[in-house]
Amino acid sequence: MSLSNRIIVIINRMLMHIWYDKNFWQLLLIPFSAAYQMICWCRRVAFRKGVFRTYRPSVPVLVVGNISVGGTGKTPLSIWLALKLLAYGYRPGIVCSGYGGKADFWPQQVRPDSDWTVVGDEAILIARQVDSIPVAVGPTRSNSVEALVAKHDVDIIVSDDGLQHYVLERDIEIAVVDGVRRLGNGRCLPGGPLREPPARLEDIDLIVCKGIAGRGEYPMKLTAHCLRSVNRPEIQVEVADFSQRIVHAVAGIGNPSSFFTLLRSLGFELHEHVFPDHYALTAEDVTFGDGLPVIMTEKDSVKCEVFDHEDIWCLPVRAELSDIFEERLKALLQGVADG
Repeated sequence: MSLSNRIIVIINRMLMHIWYDKNFWQLLLIPFSAAYQMICWCRRVAFRKGVFRTYRPSVPVLVVGNISVGGTGKTPLSIWLALKLLAYGYRPGIVCSGYGGKADFWPQQVRPDSDWTVVGDEAILIARQVDSIPVAVGPTRSNSVEALVAKHDVDIIVSDDGLQHYVLERDIEIAVVDGVRRLGNGRCLPGGPLREPPARLEDIDLIVCKGIAGRGEYPMKLTAHCLRSVNRPEIQVEVADFSQRIVHAVAGIGNPSSFFTLLRSLGFELHEHVFPDHYALTAEDVTFGDGLPVIMTEKDSVKCEVFDHEDIWCLPVRAELSDIFEERLKALLQGVADG
């Protein structure tokens, strides 16, 4: 890992300390957080009052996001929602940011065999799990939605990590909260982890909690049952049957600790290796010279499939939600259909 990326990891650890532990630095950043919160409020009011132009698609939009930075499980939930919508008889499409992609033009249509360097790692992950559901990515969500509607027979859109993209009008909003970190110190950036103030959750249609849910929240569990070889995806091993229990754990995601906690809950002992979110792993990054297997997130694995390394595995996770959540979701969808 380069020096610049090591610095990013160190800064991220410092921010986690400031945001989630009690310390003096929080007090110093309060004025900056207050200014950021005021900007968020003014921006949202401007969209509500029509000062900024918005885009209303010809099909309903379901937005998944959060008000805090870092990974909370938005993408697994978006995938779950798209597949459920398909099962309900809808023809869904998915849009996401394509963060990290280096496409010459946007939006981009995404296929399971697309190049992650062009469309981003999360886009590939989504496309591979939703099979026939069309996926489009780009920094401007409204353009991605427009492209999907023009090229595919879709009748509803799932916008992954789109809560703050107010240009795109939406019919249902779902926010994801981490059950362990919650909202940290409750302050907005840079003195806290929040993209928007806590009061924003009062306007959300459904609040999903990854972990133990609080009042008014719906629990979501991320489950993992098998390990898959990164460069030989046809090879899968049940977690209980994986012979080596001491492993190198690699994570380049927004909340690496959640991945490490999951691995430990499955009985592994870890040598942890943290990389920046969306980091472009190299073969050297996952070569440790001690013969121990390497286990990484599924998102990281899409960047490592060409490595000549037989003992690299990924741990696919899937979202599980309650029947009560499904009933509430169906009610909201019916409300949208009824106008």
